[in-house]
Amino acid sequence: MVPGTQLAAHNLIETHGLPGAFAPWMGLDAHIDPADDVFGFFTGHGTWSSPLRDYLADGWRTLSELLLLLEGAGHRLSGCRQVLEFASGHGRFTRHLVKALGHERVTVSDVVPGAVAFSTAQFGVRGFVSTSEPAALAWPGRYDLVFVLSLFSHLPRATWAAWLRRLWDAVAPGGVLVFTTHGDFAAQRAGVTLDEQGFQFVAASESTAIDVQEYGTAFTSPGFVQAQIEALVPVPARWSVEPAWFWAHQDAFVLQRPDAEGAGAWAV
Repeated sequence: MVPGTQLAAHNLIETHGLPGAFAPWMGLDAHIDPADDVFGFFTGHGTWSSPLRDYLADGWRTLSELLLLLEGAGHRLSGCRQVLEFASGHGRFTRHLVKALGHERVTVSDVVPGAVAFSTAQFGVRGFVSTSEPAALAWPGRYDLVFVLSLFSHLPRATWAAWLRRLWDAVAPGGVLVFTTHGDFAAQRAGVTLDEQGFQFVAASESTAIDVQEYGTAFTSPGFVQAQIEALVPVPARWSVEPAWFWAHQDAFVLQRPDAEGAGAWAV
């Protein structure tokens, strides 16, 4: 039950298709990068008996939550031609997205080069390394869906709004930006008091790869987020929020970019 030994054994079992492999019954690549901080979180916070199962099942849970969120907002994941998973990490969710859409429709990006290298090699997706400064990042294309899970829940005030503007630029006309935050529920649960603008940042996170001043833990009120959304150019054609949606903890925002022809690019 030593985590490192257990993970090494798991990857050998997956590579050789031995009894106990997850791939045959999940229908996806179940290899896990030893450098994955999210898996490290599960070894300390999941069930002691099966962090592997918890980790892989959590990616499936994210997919189901995203599907329901998009459908509730009048969109379909299956209708998107190109998806960008931003701040994608080491593929906890990517492997499930590839199963749903196919690797050719998925692009990943993360500020940790090794995370991008693992996902592109293991899952066959496109990928590019992000930057710590929003203005320094050049998009290789525009996407029907930009999915940003648990990035804005970690950003300091200095880059929070700048990253929202930059990610909005990556959305194709008629496309959708989905991102999550630590909202009122998360703040109350953590005992955090927001400032007068509805923001609070704590220099601490589960990541060991990124400086905590750049990637800590952020809490935002719905009013703070709404003000940033209303400052976007162009203003979203429509947007919605579902409190405590992902993991029954993080708020989920869905923003649709105006379509050049005046009609949405998504079909119900």
